[in-house]
Amino acid sequence: MAKFNITLPDGSSKQLEEGKSLSDFIQAELPFLKDKALASVLGTGETVDLSFVPSSDLKVQFLTFDSKEGKEVFHHSSAHLLGMAVQRLWSNARLTVGPVIENGPGFFFYDVDFGDTIITPEDLPKIEEEMAKIVKEDLTVKRWVLKKDEAIQKFKSENEPYKVELIEGFDAETVSLYGQGEWYDLCRGPHIPRTGLIKSFKLTAISGAYWKGDSKNRQLTRIYGVSFPNKKLLDEYLFLIEEAKKRDHRKLGKELDLFSFQDEAPGFPFWHPKGTLLWNSLASFIRDECFQRGYQEIKTPAILNSSLWKKSGHWDNFKENMYFTEIDDSDFAVKPMNCPGCCLVYKYHMHSYRELPLRFMELGTVHRHEMSGVLHGLFRVRAFTQDDAHIYAPLEKVESEVEDIIDFTFDVYKKFGFTEFKTFIATRPEKSQGSDEDWNLATDALHEALKKKGIEYGIKEGDGAFYGPKIEFNIKDSLGRLWQCGTVQIDFSMPSRFELDFTASDGKKHAPVMIHRAIYGSLERFIGILIEHYEGKFPLWLNPTQIRILTVAEAHIDYANEVYRDLLQQDFRVELDVRNEKIGSKIRDSILKRCNYIVILGDKEKEAGSVSIRKMGEEKTETLSRDGFLALLKGEL
Repeated sequence: MAKFNITLPDGSSKQLEEGKSLSDFIQAELPFLKDKALASVLGTGETVDLSFVPSSDLKVQFLTFDSKEGKEVFHHSSAHLLGMAVQRLWSNARLTVGPVIENGPGFFFYDVDFGDTIITPEDLPKIEEEMAKIVKEDLTVKRWVLKKDEAIQKFKSENEPYKVELIEGFDAETVSLYGQGEWYDLCRGPHIPRTGLIKSFKLTAISGAYWKGDSKNRQLTRIYGVSFPNKKLLDEYLFLIEEAKKRDHRKLGKELDLFSFQDEAPGFPFWHPKGTLLWNSLASFIRDECFQRGYQEIKTPAILNSSLWKKSGHWDNFKENMYFTEIDDSDFAVKPMNCPGCCLVYKYHMHSYRELPLRFMELGTVHRHEMSGVLHGLFRVRAFTQDDAHIYAPLEKVESEVEDIIDFTFDVYKKFGFTEFKTFIATRPEKSQGSDEDWNLATDALHEALKKKGIEYGIKEGDGAFYGPKIEFNIKDSLGRLWQCGTVQIDFSMPSRFELDFTASDGKKHAPVMIHRAIYGSLERFIGILIEHYEGKFPLWLNPTQIRILTVAEAHIDYANEVYRDLLQQDFRVELDVRNEKIGSKIRDSILKRCNYIVILGDKEKEAGSVSIRKMGEEKTETLSRDGFLALLKGEL
């Protein structure tokens, strides 16, 4: 009997008899993967089930739950588990689609037409119970291939109109079905080998959804769920979800009186006094950091003529996200980005190679039209301020400039307490401008800069800006969540479109390369991340409420005012609570306001000219001299 060579990622090779599956190969050669392998990726890049039977030598990588691709297979199979349980409980239920998702109240969902039956959250435990039965049955997952016409007739006979509609829209001559036990569904796969691998799951939400997202179609019931290969992972996930709810920046933003959203301006944040203090602290910090690195600050108009946006390429590539107005019978646009205005500042003067790299920074507020359904607190708004910078450099200095930006970016993140990062290069998108040569030069420069810094990175194919590739910096917060914040983009296109130049050492004119960079990304979104990262308990230098002074009785108000004025003169952000309330009540209020220090003033403190302080997160109270307290504060800063 013939045998085929199966080559593993480490280069080792083992043999498999003709007619045997990849599952058989695992049983014989890799038994430690028996309950871990979910599917496999062939050397061609195709992902297949473990039931796949090789017909020649091939390279194979087995997917487990530890990989992104493995998780997708696991969650897709979990959606099938949900669909099967639903149809066991409600035989009249008609399934539509059950995809894996990245953002939402679950990792997967299934849209179901229950007919006249109304499904509520109270039904979810019943569905979970049925799912658990199917897992316990440990059913083998099987795949069938049917001709398109056969599949249509099959689903018509079983009164599955949504499946029929889907198949009729396919161009392929055949379709695949996947199932376990008595149940199957239309699906291209791949799937896990058996239901018993889905050991822990939870249905997380229920909502309405229209078939194919069209409100003219029938409304369906969407059921969301999460799943894991063991209970420990599920428990950890549910704990993080509860923690995330407590830290939700929209909730804390309201409790701490930082910002609000009003019906009069949906998607546009209103910054309250404390939120404005926080916003200004971030702005001042990044401004000072830029000045130390040779940046010059500029400010460009919010509204610019449409001719500028046509020249920059935004008109053709970004128009659907822009706001427009008319001034003196001419078309204008509210800026969605700061870069074209910066190009006009550069172009206003002649430049020599001796000036370059020329670094302009701008805390520029931009406006972008977002659909109302995607607005999400400070994370997705219609107006935000970017900590933008545009650097004009000769080609030979681009790589070193990018290296400096990488150092700058990580220095800033570490000062906020972020120490774990994930970095990507986003490559040319389908909708773009510029020559292949320029795109290749720009992309190579980003690769080289990251390699020289010794930074591991992934690739996001097609996720670059329309004018150039970019590095994306992701920060990991205190709950282990990744947030994409900073970017570095190399742009050959815009300098060419705006006819920007500089005089080189040979006396000739050359076009500079334009480097776009942001570290926060936007102040609004970064503040939202910080609120959740710190759970509203900001470090002293950032906190809009650093100190609260509490009086025990009316007799202590004069002394409290004296301490209050002294701290204000030292540039601390202080609040004074002289209400006629019990001191315990005042302390509880101050704890809820998440101030760094509570200062308690009574007879003892007034007589000694001292202060009693309680630090955020601590229950003990310490008495210090006023000078000692100032020294403590300045030391912490």
